[in-house]
Amino acid sequence: MAATACLALAQTPAAPRAGAPGDAPDLGPNVHVFDPSMPRAVVQREVDEVFRRQERAQFGEGRHALLFKPGSYDVDINVGFSTQVAGLGRSPDDVLVRGAVRAEADWFQGNATQNFWRSAENLSVLPPSGADRWAVSQAAPYRRMHVRGDLLLDDGGWSSGGLLADSLIDGRVRAGTQQQWLTRDSEFAGWTGATWNMVFVGVRNAPSDRGYPTPPHTRVDRTPVVREKPFLYVDGAGAYRVQVPALRTGGQGTTWAHGARPAGESRPLGRFHLVRPGAGAAGVQAALDRGRDLLFTPGVHHLDRTLRVTRPGTVVLGLGLATLVPDHGGTALSVADVDGVRLAGLLIDAGPVASPTLLEIGPPGARRRHAADPVSLHDVFFRIGGAGPGRAARSLVVNSSDVIGDNLWLWRADHGDGVGWTVNTADHGLIVNGDDVTVYGLFVEHYQRHQTLWRGERGRTYFFQNELPYDPPRQAAWREGAHRGYPAYEVAAGVTRHEAWGLGSYCNFTADPRVVADRAFAAPHRPGVRLHHLVTVSLGGKGVIRHVVNGTGGPSDARHRVAHLAEYP
Repeated sequence: MAATACLALAQTPAAPRAGAPGDAPDLGPNVHVFDPSMPRAVVQREVDEVFRRQERAQFGEGRHALLFKPGSYDVDINVGFSTQVAGLGRSPDDVLVRGAVRAEADWFQGNATQNFWRSAENLSVLPPSGADRWAVSQAAPYRRMHVRGDLLLDDGGWSSGGLLADSLIDGRVRAGTQQQWLTRDSEFAGWTGATWNMVFVGVRNAPSDRGYPTPPHTRVDRTPVVREKPFLYVDGAGAYRVQVPALRTGGQGTTWAHGARPAGESRPLGRFHLVRPGAGAAGVQAALDRGRDLLFTPGVHHLDRTLRVTRPGTVVLGLGLATLVPDHGGTALSVADVDGVRLAGLLIDAGPVASPTLLEIGPPGARRRHAADPVSLHDVFFRIGGAGPGRAARSLVVNSSDVIGDNLWLWRADHGDGVGWTVNTADHGLIVNGDDVTVYGLFVEHYQRHQTLWRGERGRTYFFQNELPYDPPRQAAWREGAHRGYPAYEVAAGVTRHEAWGLGSYCNFTADPRVVADRAFAAPHRPGVRLHHLVTVSLGGKGVIRHVVNGTGGPSDARHRVAHLAEYP
């Protein structure tokens, strides 16, 4: 990726002693650090220049992080592709934006269904209009945000899914045409709007789900177990540090509002090995072997070997949608069967040589338990094709137990470059073999066999969004034994306990609209397996989902586009 000039960093000289008070670490040319003493026009010009480059760069190699030191800013921040906007305070209220932190879809005529790969984190926003807009779809989290007004989730056209987490909205959230959404551990004054699947977990003032599917709300009052995403901040002495939040059980509302103190560990940035594009996997692995955490700076990082995380408690944090590409067909990243590893803010992009797996958590047959200190994945995204030909048999395999997933998008591309049934091949999205795995916000789309296959016991999913592959060329090319098609979410036949809430699967068989999926969800019919609030949709009537679960519910087809099922069994 070509280096870009950064006016903000040009005014703040880099210092080699990352983490020393008053020093600004050299995080690379695509990290833009802003200080409240900077002239308003300088800040706005730099923000606008990044947006100009990234507004339409859906599959470009540009990656950017816009980081704001504690203080107040009069600035309008329009967030484009592969851009992270974040405050450098320990609390969102340490950084106030009097303006907007917005995602819109002017580049796509108001249609936000392709507003992917961007984030807003750890900021407070005072919008002059009274409302901020975050019209996005997958891989576009809105985290640790305080909106001093309303929040809008559409831009006039369709938008298709996202995450609001650990956030306080003083006013109302207005969903508009947003099709599906997960809100977790947050608080707002009210919520309006619903299309197909709105899920609320650990949310104060969440709307009722009585009468489902009218409206299609799913409400779980307490979040059983989660930890928030690690984040970069500047302490009172000016030193850069990474906050590593603690595990939280039975939570509701934010971790930071109403005077709450941050729980967890603060690590100096000097503990992190700063990884820049072109650094080489051997040097990164050597840093891991020396016990260092990793901070991937914005860019595309090509790997010629698997990075192996073996030390308990390791943090691997990406800035600006840092992207890992296994060039020679290996696994990009593997995590040993150890406690407390955190992976956050990463996009793993399949290379042109087929990988068996892009990310593996624990080796096959892992048996250790990690309930007290689980591995967790936060805003970890996968892409196969779109930016160019890519292949991988499986995107994410979880063999360890007690793993927590927090906003995962696994995507076999349906548009872009290197796209086609025999081009960007990928059998499975997520395979879970470990026990007691919990995922909040699971988006899996377009894989050629199972989107999600769950073999472990006592798994839990809170919100699932799926589109089946658009491009089976004919029915014979897409079937599992006697069944037409593959289920989007399958709980394996031997599983005795599993539970999931707010599940949606859609079909849009554009290559051959005669294709049929016999069932969107498959699960053993036994008391310990429970699925709550399911929906299937035939988008535009192109193709058929015959049943919602096994032989129950449905159809979704050209005549009956949407089918709901309140409970299974």
